[in-house]
Amino acid sequence: MGHADDVTASSGGSDEKHFVSQEDEKDPQRYGSVAERYGSVDKSKMAERYGSAVLEPGELEVLQHSTKRGLKSRHAQMIALGGTIGTGLFVGSGATLARGGPAFILVCYIIMTVLILFIISAVTEVAAHIPAAGGTMSYFGFRYVSNSLGFAMGWLYFYSLGILIPYEITAAGLVIDYWGSPVNVGVWITIFIIVILGLNTLPVAVYGETEFWFASTKVMMMIGLLILSFILFWGGGPNHQRLGFHYWKDPGAAGTFLKTGDAGRMAAFTSCLVLSAFPFTFSAELMIVTGGEMKNPRRNLPVAAKRFVYRLVIFYIGSVLAIGVICSYKDPALTSGGAGAKSAAFVVGIKNAGISGLPSVVNAVIIISAWSSGNSFLYISSRSLYSMAVAGNAPAVFKKCTKKGVPYVAVLTSALFMPLAYLNCGSSGVTVFTWFVNLTNTSGFISWVCCCIVYLRFHKACRAQGISTDQLPYHSWMQPWGAWVALVAFVIMTLINGFDVFFPGRFNASSFLTAYIGIPIFLAIYFGHRIVHRSDTWARDPLEVDLVTGLQEILDEEQPKKTEYTHWWENIRRVWE
Repeated sequence: MGHADDVTASSGGSDEKHFVSQEDEKDPQRYGSVAERYGSVDKSKMAERYGSAVLEPGELEVLQHSTKRGLKSRHAQMIALGGTIGTGLFVGSGATLARGGPAFILVCYIIMTVLILFIISAVTEVAAHIPAAGGTMSYFGFRYVSNSLGFAMGWLYFYSLGILIPYEITAAGLVIDYWGSPVNVGVWITIFIIVILGLNTLPVAVYGETEFWFASTKVMMMIGLLILSFILFWGGGPNHQRLGFHYWKDPGAAGTFLKTGDAGRMAAFTSCLVLSAFPFTFSAELMIVTGGEMKNPRRNLPVAAKRFVYRLVIFYIGSVLAIGVICSYKDPALTSGGAGAKSAAFVVGIKNAGISGLPSVVNAVIIISAWSSGNSFLYISSRSLYSMAVAGNAPAVFKKCTKKGVPYVAVLTSALFMPLAYLNCGSSGVTVFTWFVNLTNTSGFISWVCCCIVYLRFHKACRAQGISTDQLPYHSWMQPWGAWVALVAFVIMTLINGFDVFFPGRFNASSFLTAYIGIPIFLAIYFGHRIVHRSDTWARDPLEVDLVTGLQEILDEEQPKKTEYTHWWENIRRVWE
């Protein structure tokens, strides 16, 4: 990981830009080679090759006055961490535990954490170099790989995240049923829609602050649940039963699925691995989106990435270890399902421990979690649409912003998915809505595969153009091999996502389509764009990838780093920076 003070050198009255580090400036010979590569930017040739993704002089300034950099580092960290901690972790982990048992869910979450760590380090390196306003991974796919990849990624994020918004709203409504509310769930859905839409139409600083507190509430509850699980482990509950690893012995550490014996355990592990991916979906991409509206992004984005990894280990891995301790994977409340939070493993474990009142508190925070996740999904879905408009992959109307920098047209368009939550007001609607939710099952895997491709092409372009890792604001020792490992792993997971439908007696058209429909949709978008723009290259020449345009404008906006604190207790202030 390295930092370089990049400067722009201009000569005469030309529009030439040099990408030069202080080390290069001291070494004329080295400086000359870099200047030769970056000395001039032929705008006409770039515009012909890259389309509207290459900004003319002044265009970046217009964009910077569209969306605003109102997010602090703490906002970005909490949005990335807490924004995606929703029903996937609190409720979905119960279903995963029931499928594979405590050992398998723990191992699978560790594997997923390592793979997501590879993704986070890769996308942060890409985005921290030129964190353009409105930049998403689809924008970087367009800029560093090809027009078609950026186009397909943009629409993937738009429809996948758009469908996840009503999913989270519906989950929040189902959790309310835990208390037997006499109010129709449609009323609660309406309230959630109004609040989520309202928060996303406010300036990004207000959105960031509210999401910070939403996410903080979830994080505090997670800490509390981890402490409670530790206490129950040693027998500190009302029934004074010392749990230890009792449930790892009875009924056992690993379950079976579809078959008995080793074959059944292998099937259970595979299914558990696929299910474990859902709580992590789009967390890395969400952090990159916040970089486009973050203050001092070249400095704060790498900081957010490093801190995010630690929280990922503590909360995700810690939570599944905890539920494996306090809840049996064969508990009827898990295996028979339940409405909303009734099947949440933490709630089941707390009730079994004889603690009254606390399950309702947990359910209240789960509602906030679903609410917060829906809020974040609308944010990233709308920014994806805005980013596509900036790159010329969507109508220009989606670039329109309020004076406060909110892309209101993109927000309102993404919000059109939200009424789909009303499908769950009727029993038949649940079946229909499941189809929409399943469209996103493979979207996370496809997105991570594309992120790896974007990083590898960016890395290749940097090497071809003489940019060392020391000149980048962020680089991880895990790259580029980490990207290759993640690429292979997620391709395999995409293909095995619905493996169980191929078992004898389990195949049916609806199950097959819901497991794999996301693949042909993405390929149709990608190849459809390729056919229309058949003259475009499959991948940009590494020597011609634009690694310069827009960099100086972002450097000019950077604010000096604050003075380092001299006393250890003063570092508490960093939480609020």
